[in-house]
Amino acid sequence: MVAVIGNRFGLEYLDVAEDIVSDTFLKAAETWAARGLPPNPEAWLYAVAKQKMLYHLRRNKILRDKVLPHIAAFQPAMTENEEMDFSGAHIQDSQLRMMFAVCDPAIASEAQIALALRVLAGFGIEEIAEAFLTSKETINKRLYRAREKLRREKISLEMPSERQIAERVESVLRILYLMFNEGYYSATQNEILRKDFCLEAMRLATLLTTYKLTDLPETNALLALMCFHASRFGARYTQEGGYILYDDQNESLWDQDLIRRGTWFLDRSATGKAFSSYHLEAGIAFWHSRKEDTPEKWENILRYYDLLLQINETPAVRLNRAYALFKVKGREKALQEAEQLPLTGNPFYHMLLGELYRGEDHSAAEREFSLARAFARTEADRLMIGKKIDALHKDSKN
Repeated sequence: MVAVIGNRFGLEYLDVAEDIVSDTFLKAAETWAARGLPPNPEAWLYAVAKQKMLYHLRRNKILRDKVLPHIAAFQPAMTENEEMDFSGAHIQDSQLRMMFAVCDPAIASEAQIALALRVLAGFGIEEIAEAFLTSKETINKRLYRAREKLRREKISLEMPSERQIAERVESVLRILYLMFNEGYYSATQNEILRKDFCLEAMRLATLLTTYKLTDLPETNALLALMCFHASRFGARYTQEGGYILYDDQNESLWDQDLIRRGTWFLDRSATGKAFSSYHLEAGIAFWHSRKEDTPEKWENILRYYDLLLQINETPAVRLNRAYALFKVKGREKALQEAEQLPLTGNPFYHMLLGELYRGEDHSAAEREFSLARAFARTEADRLMIGKKIDALHKDSKN
């Protein structure tokens, strides 16, 4: 609804669109609680939103023409009989336009994510603040700066040209990738919120595949990656909210439908000549969707990490590669690589070292697990690492 109103009146009315949609749902909650659900809830919402938009425009017209006649302002025309197009196809078109506007390179990446979550995914300020582990004031400032940038740069909701789409689609995919990661790897303990973030990122990525110019190999690769990761969502946490590592997850809780969807999108991503980091990450995630430890699995994962380092050489990629190296070439080779990483103070780095030392050097393993627990950012992570230390002590007694 925000996307459709914004598309009709322009991005300078984005604040108004958000307020109108919020008021519409508030009225729905009050009215439906008292009178029951209407026969067509969507049509009811659209009709109320249109009435509220008309009222806003009428009120502003009176203010402009009678109260402040010396101020000249452009007011988009809307007649009483005009139908706002809330058809499924138009909503999708409006959301695509809004996605490219939100991901304009003029807007800072953190603000892009917040704006996408707010405008395209409908999350509240408190939910966004919780996901980012920050305050509502910080999120409000980010959103304010982003909206001001949209106005100041006169960013339109016209669908970019084919050339502009090609230039901007990388930024759009990156925002969706970060939005998904914000849910999948978030430190918040709100499991429903984490899952909702992932599902919204997947919905918007799926939307890109419905439009010819954005149905690209890298789009399908990103969607495949999301499907593979999301398939394990139900197995990653205990009932108390604790984190469960991959090796300890119950495979029967993995969503096989999502794994099949991921495989389908991965096959689609193989068309054409494009080859991105999303392809490689999706390939790694594909092999992780097979729980059984086989030489073929880890050799493929290691090969993908070697290729990924050529595109995106970061300490995080090298950290993950070190574990694959351990699985393929053994503890000594992996330790040589891992000990050279500049990641002291990173809990996952110390956890990896603890795993590599376990069974070889008990005191070194305990030292690294203890460091990992000290640097962990959430209580769930500290509890999970504590169990690792307890298991280490148990092994030493046996």
